[in-house]
Amino acid sequence: MRLSKRMSELGLCSRREADEWIEKGWVLVDGERIDTLGTKVTPDQRIEIDPAARAAQARQVTILLHKPVGYVSGQAEDGYPPAATLVTAANQWDGDRSGVRFSPLHLRTLAPAGRLDIDSTGLLVLTQDGRVAKQLIGEQSDIDKEYLVRVTYDDIETDIDQHFPAELLAKLRHGLSLDDVPLKPAMVSWQNGEQLRFVLREGKKRQIRRMCELVGLKVVGLKRVRMGRVLLGALPQGQWRYLTFDESF
Repeated sequence: MRLSKRMSELGLCSRREADEWIEKGWVLVDGERIDTLGTKVTPDQRIEIDPAARAAQARQVTILLHKPVGYVSGQAEDGYPPAATLVTAANQWDGDRSGVRFSPLHLRTLAPAGRLDIDSTGLLVLTQDGRVAKQLIGEQSDIDKEYLVRVTYDDIETDIDQHFPAELLAKLRHGLSLDDVPLKPAMVSWQNGEQLRFVLREGKKRQIRRMCELVGLKVVGLKRVRMGRVLLGALPQGQWRYLTFDESF
């Protein structure tokens, strides 16, 4: 297989990074330095990485942003600004304990690892690190995400948990399909009378809103509060912080 694909499979870096490292001569296969893109390798060949590549990788940052309503996760859409425009020195949270000093270089190749709808708030991860992106949104990702979802049911706006049928709650947990594809089991429970707690291991477009529609619920507020082991915590809306060296998803 292609060397870059093998490096990504081994979790050494993203495929884009692998191509960059190969072009710079930072990759050795069985002791031989490789600088030609498209080089093929076998699974039993030994791949080594030059310390210069490791140093470049260590300088990559991951940013945790509390996204407000009205911002899109990625590229600007329909006049709405991308969430990354909030990553400025002025918006860095005072409670950031990473010790990392903001640099405009941290905005280069910064991309969202997972989406959060324009009308949703909460934890959005932006990263330069392909390993983090793969962990959160790669095909093999099993990182769970937790959401608090405020809902109404028919004309009922309070104590909805007392009126919503138990069999429909069970269906939210398992039994729904979107686009003719069955959804994976989810953890869904009442956080309070008007708010549900969802824990998902997948992230289809507008998944929670569409799930709720299928059982007669209307979402009036949606907030992501956790991705894996990383919590939104006390991070204020519109502000951001760096992922610390001792944190992992």
